[in-house]
Amino acid sequence: MSSSLATLILSSLFIVSFIVLHLFFPCRADVGTAASYSPPYLPSKCYGTEATEFPSSNLFAAAGDGIWDNGAACGRQYLVRCISAEQPRTCIPDQSIQIKIVDYAATAVSAASASGTTLVLSDKAFGSIANTTAILINIEFQQDGCFGY
Repeated sequence: MSSSLATLILSSLFIVSFIVLHLFFPCRADVGTAASYSPPYLPSKCYGTEATEFPSSNLFAAAGDGIWDNGAACGRQYLVRCISAEQPRTCIPDQSIQIKIVDYAATAVSAASASGTTLVLSDKAFGSIANTTAILINIEFQQDGCFGY
């Protein structure tokens, strides 16, 4: 087999592999930080005073600047898990939650336990993945609807 034919075959295999991987695994998890916030949660930047837009599970969050996207984050759902914190054993092992973005962290009515985070989770959401005495946790998050999480 000539070297040019071998190169062509290898290039073709690489391109096909690249396409297949992106078709079946289009999303990747990101790493960020999360704080918590307590009621009142209304009004919110996304839904004003419309409480019916909040999930009944109370698993929701305010988006930080990194994912706010000029309001396009409103309504997005993310799978979130705690991966570490300053204090050992803060994270609840093997626990992931699905949250809905309902607000913008910078303008939320209630103050966050820490500023500048990727997400500010409702008290219920935060307590579902971490010890509630923590102020800040490191998270892995991925927009819902992706494979492989």
